Amino acid sequence: MSDIHDKKIKELELKANDIRQSIIEMLTEAGSGHTAGPLGMADIFTAFYFHILNHDPKNPDWEERDRLILSNGHIVPVRYATMAHAGYFPIGELKTLRKFGTRLQGHPERERLPGVENVSGPLGSGLSQAAGMALGARMDGKKFQVYCLMSDGEHDAGNLWEGAMFAGNNKLSNLTGIIDRNNIQINGMTEDVMPLEPLRDKYEAFGWHVIDIDGHNMEEIVDSVEKAKAIYEKPTLIIAHTIPGKGIEGMEFDYTWHGKPPKPEEAKKFLAELRTLKGKIESEHE
Repeated sequence: MSDIHDKKIKELELKANDIRQSIIEMLTEAGSGHTAGPLGMADIFTAFYFHILNHDPKNPDWEERDRLILSNGHIVPVRYATMAHAGYFPIGELKTLRKFGTRLQGHPERERLPGVENVSGPLGSGLSQAAGMALGARMDGKKFQVYCLMSDGEHDAGNLWEGAMFAGNNKLSNLTGIIDRNNIQINGMTEDVMPLEPLRDKYEAFGWHVIDIDGHNMEEIVDSVEKAKAIYEKPTLIIAHTIPGKGIEGMEFDYTWHGKPPKPEEAKKFLAELRTLKGKIESEHE
């Protein structure tokens, strides 16, 4: 396992809780947007921005930075919230989500907000974008890593599998894909809408190294990325098993929360629940 220590794990878990609270607040203010997916991915985004990524919030276009590609752009509230907490822009700007003229569009726009690497609206295109960046980095002799965060539901899209085949064929060891395996999409459970399994076997058939993890376990998240860096001449896929709506008991695994925001009264209840959870995290690590 990784050598990440207990103090750092506690810091990351507490930061993820803060980010979940920001997600609830910004979605409630916007009155629209996706809730379950962003809450479910808060731990992974926190681990990346506060431990894994080689990046500089004060110099977001730094040439040697690692690239983090978000393929399923509708969960971008979690990226915005994490970037704000990491220092890319003021946390107060999160309240402008989806408002006219904001930098925080409902789907990310690369040229609008420094630090966002790609435009993502149509599902399934992110892996091809990431694979192109990884191949370009190899051609230019660059050492940065490329990470692509994807949803499980967008694996219904055929062009995603083209990207998977391209990456495997070109042995892009500087590319790591992370699937948010939360088992829901907008109109139901993934295995009811369009069965995806066996995901591991499919990626392995395309020449990928595959790792399964608990997407809410900070040590497993960090350890899986370290293992991916050690894989030679293969891209790596991390299947992160997550709980949609993580942290809000009544929302967890409820696919109806995929694409709707909390109402103000719901938000008060959810924020209180997250604050209680924060207290438990603090006491567990004492």
